[in-house]
Amino acid sequence: MHEQLKEAPAQGLTTTDKLRMLLDITKKISRSLDLQEVLNLVMGTLDSLIPYDAAGIFVLRCVDQAAVARGEEPCVFEAEAVRGYDIDELSGLHLKLGEGIIGHVALTTEPIISPDVRNDPLYINAREETRSEMVAPIISNDEVIGVFDLESDELNAYSDDDLEVLMMLASQVAIIIEKVMLHEQLIEKKRLEGQLEVARQVQLELLPPNDPQLEGFDISAYNVPTEEVSGDYYDWVPIYDDQISLVIADVAGKGVAAALLMAFLRASLRAATHIGYAPHISMAKVNYLLWESIERNQYVTAFYGILDATNRTLSYTNAGHNPPLLLDAKGNAQFMERGGVPLGIFRDTRYHEYYLTIEPNELLVLYTDGVTEAMSPSGEEFGRDRLASSVRAARRLRAKDLIMAVQKDVLDWTDGLGATDDITFFVVKALT
Repeated sequence: MHEQLKEAPAQGLTTTDKLRMLLDITKKISRSLDLQEVLNLVMGTLDSLIPYDAAGIFVLRCVDQAAVARGEEPCVFEAEAVRGYDIDELSGLHLKLGEGIIGHVALTTEPIISPDVRNDPLYINAREETRSEMVAPIISNDEVIGVFDLESDELNAYSDDDLEVLMMLASQVAIIIEKVMLHEQLIEKKRLEGQLEVARQVQLELLPPNDPQLEGFDISAYNVPTEEVSGDYYDWVPIYDDQISLVIADVAGKGVAAALLMAFLRASLRAATHIGYAPHISMAKVNYLLWESIERNQYVTAFYGILDATNRTLSYTNAGHNPPLLLDAKGNAQFMERGGVPLGIFRDTRYHEYYLTIEPNELLVLYTDGVTEAMSPSGEEFGRDRLASSVRAARRLRAKDLIMAVQKDVLDWTDGLGATDDITFFVVKALT
């Protein structure tokens, strides 16, 4: 059933009268920030300006081409506000960019008056009674965001004066739509900022509140996120009085998704630690849990070890993480290259357990790739060699101060801009 028009079409109005009415409509719609309310208000008063039997505002909706199935178009028109159409027939009409008079106007940005749609090759029949049609583009920031469509049951119903009025109304509608969309974007931005702040607070609660105290060692860790929440992660868990587990990890990606995956990793590794699994067994089990739970394009690099203060040994497993830096008592640097593939890539990955004796005055530095990949203004990476030199220069400092010194070197290297990826350090110093 056709919808009934609320007001009788205007008859005998002068151009001045129409301009005054157009100004009145503009004032009314400018007071609202509800897009649907604005469009309905426009449609409810439009026939006071230009007679029509059916009319609609059609908005162009586009999605990412990658999200569209093969053979489908990324942009289609959706009816946002209509009058005089059969709703059932209209719901089955999915015009694409360039299709029909509406699609042609959107593609060319030029308005069209069709005096007899029966002789118009562009016309697609959405209403049997229609004989003439007038379509104007709605343009915002030089891009078509929709079209204004008026149809009449009479032949040659629209004049150039009518088109001029419709174009002026379309320009006002474009301004209002842009204002409403900006307002909605601001609200969404504030909502997301609120969610990010909650996520940041939750993540901060997941990180250890203090550094571990282990006899014969000076240990410290620090995280520098580049966004509100970080994809980097570090943790330590006491096992016995002379043993702690320690972990540093880097989740692929950044933001909330990476932070959620980090929280999952933390819970899984802590559970494995409390059960008492050896590092390589813990990694294998966590790998399976991640493989089972995450998307195929996600993965985690992680270094996990158990430090025994009595024997001064570290048993560890490296799942694709940056090779730890070991500095001996004389300042000689060695990157420990042994390890396996990142977590979550393959279902049944096996990991090996390695052993390292940490002698007095030796220094172990665990880090994420935000450190070595930090770029200078000329595009050169900070790199491993500079990391080793920076650590060597600060090796006499306490572990916490050493981290701050290396972090300052990274910041200076980037000319104060900082790294583009999260940075995390975990430093273990063996005391004399």
